[in-house]
Amino acid sequence: MAAPRRDTRGIVDAPELFARVRFRRREPAAPLRPYLEHYWLIDWDLTEPYVSHVVPHPSVNIVFQRYESQEPSGFGKAAFGAVAFGEVAGIGLDLFAQKLEGRGHVCGIQFRPGGFRPFAPERPVGDWTGRRIRLPEVYPGRDAAADTKAVLGPAGASDDARVTALDEFLLSLDPQPDPQADLAMTLVDRIRTDRAIRRVGDFARSEGKSVRLMQRLFAAYVGVGPKWVILRYRIHEALERAETDQAVDWAALAADLGYADQAHLARDFTATVGVPPTAYAEATMRT
Repeated sequence: MAAPRRDTRGIVDAPELFARVRFRRREPAAPLRPYLEHYWLIDWDLTEPYVSHVVPHPSVNIVFQRYESQEPSGFGKAAFGAVAFGEVAGIGLDLFAQKLEGRGHVCGIQFRPGGFRPFAPERPVGDWTGRRIRLPEVYPGRDAAADTKAVLGPAGASDDARVTALDEFLLSLDPQPDPQADLAMTLVDRIRTDRAIRRVGDFARSEGKSVRLMQRLFAAYVGVGPKWVILRYRIHEALERAETDQAVDWAALAADLGYADQAHLARDFTATVGVPPTAYAEATMRT
C-alpha cells in the first residue's frame, strides 16, 4: 500500500471543512496495511456549530470520538461534559451529515473495501451496512471504554501516540488471512481504477465469475453490491472534478464515466449530493 491518499474524494466542500477542523491522514503499521486505506484524525474547537457532509466510500470505518462540550446530534439529548465512545460505521448508503460544535477529537480507521471482514469474521459485512453500532455490540468480549480511552488518550495527546494506540487495538483483534477478503479487495480496486468497468455482467465475465457469485462475494465481504460500488466511484469522480476544475465539460465527463448522457450523471449526482453538479460547482467556486 502507498502512503495515505491526498485527494478529497467524498468530502462535500472540502475547503470549508478544512478551514474549520484539523484533518490528517496517517499510515497504519505494516501488518495492517493490506486491510486499511488509512487512519484519519480530526480535531476541532468551534465558536459556532458546523455541519460536515460526506458522500461515503464503500468502506467500513471504526471511529473513536470524544465530544468535550455535548453529545453529538443523533445520540440523544445534549449533555454537558465530555462524551467518548467508539463505534463501527458500516457503509453509508446516503449523504452523511455530522454536526460538530464546541471542542472534540475523532480517530478513525478506514478499511479498504473488503478489508473489514477479517476483523469481525462472524458476520457478513452487509449486516453493518447503513448502520452505526457501538463497539460493545460488535466486540462483546472487549472493554470498549478502555479501548476508547487508550486511542483518544489524554487532552493534547500526539498524533503518533494515537496512531500507535490504533495499531495496538487492531492487532489485538488478531485478523486472520482470508483469501475471499483478498479477492474482494482486489475486485474493488479494479473498479476504482479502471473506468472501462461499467456493467456488472461484463465485469463478472472478465473475472470468470457469474453475476450471482460476484454479488454474493460483495454482500459478504464489501457490504454493498458491485453495481453500487461502480456508481459510487463515478459520483466521487464527478464531485472531485466539480471542486477542482473551473470549466468542467459535464457532457464529456458523463461519457468518460460511462453514463449514457449528461442528464443521467446529473440525476445520480443530485440524488446523492442533494444539488445538481453545475450548481454545486458554481457554489464551490464562490467559496
